[in-house]
Amino acid sequence: MSICIKDQIQNMNLVIGCTVGCPYCYARNNTRRYHIIDDFEKPQFFQGKLRMMEKKKPQNFLLTGMSDLSGWHEEWREEVFKKIAENPQHQFLFLTKRPDLLSFETDLDNAWFGVTVTRKSELWRIDALRSNVRAKHYHVTFEPLFDDPGKVDLTGIDWIVVGTMTGAKSRTVKTDPGWVYSLTEQAHELKIPVFWKEDLVPIMGEEMIQEMPDAFNKVLEEQRIWNNQKSK
Repeated sequence: MSICIKDQIQNMNLVIGCTVGCPYCYARNNTRRYHIIDDFEKPQFFQGKLRMMEKKKPQNFLLTGMSDLSGWHEEWREEVFKKIAENPQHQFLFLTKRPDLLSFETDLDNAWFGVTVTRKSELWRIDALRSNVRAKHYHVTFEPLFDDPGKVDLTGIDWIVVGTMTGAKSRTVKTDPGWVYSLTEQAHELKIPVFWKEDLVPIMGEEMIQEMPDAFNKVLEEQRIWNNQKSK
């Protein structure tokens, strides 16, 4: 039985909007459908949501579910990093498709910085991430995949996620099982945990590989203890 990644990592959309312009962007479509902000190409920072980080119950949070870190203003990022440092009970993930636009250093123990790679020609993003974002934890999301990434340099990467196209285009764009197995083998050779997203079940079958970093598993275990104590 597969696990839904959204049950393990919750979205906290501190910033909504993105300047990258991917043609398959679900966040842009949802923003327009529900009129969340006026112009998706002009990211907005919802500063008031920072208080959500003050929850005592540990959680894993994705902070860029409806944005790209490269589109965050520096002052937004610094304010968020300050709040992350004040709340070590949580783990926080960031994603970007434009690591070439970033340049900063952080010693945050509970912040994970990642890039999305959708094809072989985008592998440069992993090198740019390691060079431009000098941090303690890195991850890579291969989703959706349009071709075979081939041999990937995963040196220093702490986690990889593999998925496929979802939504209307899922009928025409599918991740090849061979690409998934190749990425998984390369990661496991370096003892990097691999998470196949639940959308891969129709492609990979029910025997899914869904591994999380130890820090995320620790948060989930603390959640279970928290919930059990609350139910008594």
